[in-house]
Amino acid sequence: MLLTELQEIIRNGENSGVEFKRADIEARKLAKEIAALANFEGGHILLGVDDDGIVSGLSRSLGETEEWVMNICRDSVEPPIIPFWETVVWDSATDVRVGIITIPQNAPDKPYKARQGGHALSMIRVGTTSREATREEEARLYQASGMLRYESRPVPGASLRNLDLARLRQYFVSIRQQDAPQLEDSAEWENLLVNIEVMTRDAGRTMPTVAGIILFGVSPRRLLPQSGIRAVAYQGTDKSYAAAEDTLLIGPLIPLLRDNEIEASGIIDSSLDFARRHLVVQSNIDTDGRREDAWSIPLEVLREAIVNAVAHRDYSLAGMDIEMNIYADKLEIISPGRLPNGISVPSMIIGCRASRNEIIKETLRDYRFIDARGLGIPRKIIAGMREFNGTEPELIEEEQRFVLRLRRSF
Repeated sequence: MLLTELQEIIRNGENSGVEFKRADIEARKLAKEIAALANFEGGHILLGVDDDGIVSGLSRSLGETEEWVMNICRDSVEPPIIPFWETVVWDSATDVRVGIITIPQNAPDKPYKARQGGHALSMIRVGTTSREATREEEARLYQASGMLRYESRPVPGASLRNLDLARLRQYFVSIRQQDAPQLEDSAEWENLLVNIEVMTRDAGRTMPTVAGIILFGVSPRRLLPQSGIRAVAYQGTDKSYAAAEDTLLIGPLIPLLRDNEIEASGIIDSSLDFARRHLVVQSNIDTDGRREDAWSIPLEVLREAIVNAVAHRDYSLAGMDIEMNIYADKLEIISPGRLPNGISVPSMIIGCRASRNEIIKETLRDYRFIDARGLGIPRKIIAGMREFNGTEPELIEEEQRFVLRLRRSF
């Protein structure tokens, strides 16, 4: 790091990715800061800088300080982490130096824990402070590393009766083209559904998984309040305008079909129906008497956006629905949770693929909601909007949500 870069960082002050620490900080406290940054998005710890930005410098020799830092990362952080260590001369006349501990952005072994005596704490970064993670936050860290799949967890209090066997039977017979048990054969259904992780056995009981309820639940929201989509159509360009329609879309993701027609909608189809009501800009009758609608956003782009949201959102964030907001000039889909497994917005744009909800994703792929190539963002959404109206979709990752914004044409 150059001196000018260090000066700029200190001038801007502490933030989610920058922490100032005096060189005489206790080892256990430094371990907490290292673990917190590793569990976030990485960043810098500046040793020898006071909280107010005054540079006091390192108090040990360079070799001794480096060895001390590396020992903390090896012995006091669990699992051990190897940071990038460097020093920058702040004042050459007095040989005052700042030590810089750089934690990688996508540390792979979350959650990182700081050993504190006989126990270890999972730490997280919140603004400019580091604190111990709650149980739910720690679970999301395990999920981010791929060590825990929330969609595979059992849903307490649920049983086979909470799954729609008519939709499941159609899934096996019509979609997977294989035999399925009779509707009244509960034992056979449980055995079959455990094999595809729609159900799981826990403490002697067979219960639906989160994925099972999301995909095929009779009333998913009763058991998983975060399973809906809040759809709102505003009359103007922001939320200060009155809503033309505001509804909560609930139900399983998967539709019930009869003769290739939808008999009972799934939540994806319900979302598309809502959008159709508010995205038509012109309707004409052709020479054969058929109605032709012109849309302000291509329906194939919208469908891909909705499917991505339900397939990849973080279902561990209870009480947070997906949002679909339609404005006079744009449409936004807001998915709870950060991007999964080290995926970034730039990597999404070039087609990098990862999923936190494999069961949900693969089932939607069986129904052809998802392209087998898994390149919906670059090939359908981005390319589709460029071809339609020359606009670039906005993909925005925020602290606990991901926003996709599409510009409407008129």
